[in-house]
Parts: sequence; C-alpha cells; structure tokens
Amino acid sequence: MSLKVLLAFPDSDYRNEIFQNFKQDPNYQLLTADTVEKALEKISGNQIDICLMDMDFSDGTGLDLKQKMSEVQDLPTIVVSSEDDEIKIVLALEYGADDYMVAPINILELKARVRAVLRRIRSGGGDYSSDASNVIQYGQFEFNIIGRKVKMGGKHIDLTGKEFDLLYTMVSHAGTVFSREQLAQELWGISFDGHLRTVDVHIKRLRKKINDEDRMRMNSDAFY
Repeated sequence: MSLKVLLAFPDSDYRNEIFQNFKQDPNYQLLTADTVEKALEKISGNQIDICLMDMDFSDGTGLDLKQKMSEVQDLPTIVVSSEDDEIKIVLALEYGADDYMVAPINILELKARVRAVLRRIRSGGGDYSSDASNVIQYGQFEFNIIGRKVKMGGKHIDLTGKEFDLLYTMVSHAGTVFSREQLAQELWGISFDGHLRTVDVHIKRLRKKINDEDRMRMNSDAFY
C-alpha cells in the first residue's frame, strides 16, 4: 500500500528533485502545495501519512504551517530546507517537526528517514539512526542508509558521501550499464552542472578503497 505524502514547498530546485523522484516511486502517492493556506486545505481534505515541507512560503513560514497543522491533525513532518540556521532548526523541532534536513539532500536518505519517522511514531518512539531496518544487504555489502555507512564482508569501509552513493547505486543495480551522465544525475541530481570527469575521479577513488574490482563486480565495462 502506497504512502500518501504531502509535499509543501514553494518552487525550488530541491523541491523539483524531491517531486520527480517520489513521483516515479510506486510506494508513494503525492499531494502538493506551494503555500501555507493550500497545504492546510490538503491536510483538512485528505488522510495523509507524512508531510515534507519547506521553511519559507509566500504567506508564512514553516513554523506557521506546523503550528496550524497541529490544530487539524498530528501529522508526522520532515522539514527539508536550504535554511541551515541552528535556531530555526531547533524551533522547527520544538514546534513538532520529527526531522530536519538541509538541502541539497540525498534522496535515498530522505526516503529512509520518511520510513524511519513513521516506524518510530507507530512503535511509540525510539532512536532510529541505528535501526536495523535501515540496513540493506546486497551480497557481501551492508548499507546503513541513514548512518551513511557501509561494510564489505563485515568490515567497515571509510567512504565519502558521494562514494557511498556511487557504491550503493552500482551494487543495488547489478548488471545495469550506467553512462557518466546517468551516474552524475544519480549522485548530484538534476542540478548537476560539473564536468563529467568528476564521475571518473569518484570511481577511481572508490575502486582504490575497495581494492578488489572482481569482488565489487564493477569492471570498466559496467560503468560506460
């Protein structure tokens, strides 16, 4: 059964990236709103599982929305915003937001946090950062999506965020041939405007850290 998600965002690059990614995922049913007023209308007229929202709207703030939302229904909420101000983050959480992510974000992590927030609420609480259900196993690779950690054969591999994303993308799509352009979009999203050789650099560094291409099942033909 798909989750009904309200995306309450004014137009922005990260809003569009979230919308396109969730829209293509059959596990989610989307409702959208670009103002506080429209978001409250959607909340009043629908049974929504979780709200993803920004902090700034033309008719108010995310704090206004969360406060008014609570008068309608106690809706699980994750703030996704370019606002990286500690006071605003604390206020959002104090107003009842369940989580806060600063854009640009990793879509895999956002989806994992959506699932984690809903599990935590439905189970009555608890720390979800190390929840075993956030761990995904592919062969000898073990990915902790929220913790952003990976093990190979039970041993931790020290990866950067982009190396983690690259490894996860390749291992979770075994047998798929990716172009540089496709990998760039997976790693940086629709806003990627860097040189495609950046992808090669990340692949080279990742291979060096893994130090065993056969075990990774990633030969050069698998990339391009």
